Amino acid sequence: MNDNGWVVCAYNRTTEKVDHFLENEAKGTKVVGAHSLQEMVAKLKKPRRVMMLVKAGAAVDSFIEKLIPLLDKGDIIIDGGNSEYQDTQRRCHQLAERGLFYIGSGVSGGEEGARYGPSLMPGGHREAWPYVKDIFQSICAKSNDEPCCDWVGEDGAGHYVKMVHNGIEYGDMQLICEAYHLMKSALGMDTDDMSSVFNEWNKGELDSFLIEITANILKFKDSDGEPLVEKIRDAAGQKGTGKWTAISGLDYGTPTTLIAESVFARCLSSLKDERIKASNVLEGPEGTTYNGDKKDFVENIRKALYASKIVSYAQGFMLLREAAAKFGWNLNYGGIALMWRGGCIIRSVFLGKIKEAFDKNPHLTNLLLDDFFKNAVGRCQAGWRQVVAQGVLLGIPTPALSSALSFYDGYRSAKLPANLIQAQRDYFGAHTYELAEAPGKFHHTNWTGTGGNVSASTYAV
Repeated sequence: MNDNGWVVCAYNRTTEKVDHFLENEAKGTKVVGAHSLQEMVAKLKKPRRVMMLVKAGAAVDSFIEKLIPLLDKGDIIIDGGNSEYQDTQRRCHQLAERGLFYIGSGVSGGEEGARYGPSLMPGGHREAWPYVKDIFQSICAKSNDEPCCDWVGEDGAGHYVKMVHNGIEYGDMQLICEAYHLMKSALGMDTDDMSSVFNEWNKGELDSFLIEITANILKFKDSDGEPLVEKIRDAAGQKGTGKWTAISGLDYGTPTTLIAESVFARCLSSLKDERIKASNVLEGPEGTTYNGDKKDFVENIRKALYASKIVSYAQGFMLLREAAAKFGWNLNYGGIALMWRGGCIIRSVFLGKIKEAFDKNPHLTNLLLDDFFKNAVGRCQAGWRQVVAQGVLLGIPTPALSSALSFYDGYRSAKLPANLIQAQRDYFGAHTYELAEAPGKFHHTNWTGTGGNVSASTYAV
């Protein structure tokens, strides 16, 4: 913000950090400091804009409660943390009753983005946006000179979009890790070879920040000259946003299967001690090495990764559409793709194609139905299927790649075996079923001849 001409007052509850910041990183700038919330608020011009970057949950509520008595009607509180969207909805309603405005903004980009231009996804009280717009759009990343920031929607929309962004991020990371696992275990490639492959992939349709950093990570050597990545314990952590996305998919009946599998893959990885014991007891296939053409298999892995990535984003945008319908948000899906096009962790060339798809058809129900993505998956699916099949045969887990393929095959199926599920439900619980030739009318059958004719009174799809 300072670099872009805004005068900022910085406060941290650990006041020594304020002094250290002013004496070091902020030295010679227009940044001013404060040693209390009262001092900070007093230094801000009206309408005051107070942006919090603190841990989600109780810490946000605590700061809000401390700020409320210090602010005047029309002042603006901005939460730039990874808050749950339901919390943001609640805070919007509570602060509106006090005459204050609230913005819950997703922020993505990590350290580099924070310092040189993040992706910003603001939502909340629209009345506050004109007072924040110039600040946010000046500091955010740019894609083809367009700011990777625009108004998302009411109450929790900004944080919801960021949550889905993070869920897609989980999927992207897991897919890349499965590609790495296949190259390492099935093909016996070393980290330098794999780094070269990812570098090459980054020059084409997989061009993205995560592919780029993966290439850099794989070639990075520790002080002893050995690849550092191979020394890192294979137990992944998480802060919750991927889990929230998967839960939201379940809540709203949207099959975000790839994101859910990515979350579960991290959960499974955390069972390190159990896995070590199981590895000495449980049997797998005799051979774990691929004996075919190595170059062809690497290309098939690329195709599987690309096709699965398309599915991941398709599921994410399905969830955004469902939430928008539920909460009455008027989401601009092409605009969201643009916000993610630069600055954020999932930034990639690929997102430009998503924006084009929604610009062409704002009412597109699924990205897989857009001509570009339909044709891309069509080109990739033979290799994709080969990779998933070989992973199964070699005993190399590919939960995200496999889940994406299962979703694709399910989504393109005009008929699924759910008719048998409905029959089972009606058999044991009189839950009723619809006939294919007359949907909307519910029936119950006395399957055994000993049951009754009374059926359940509720039906949910």
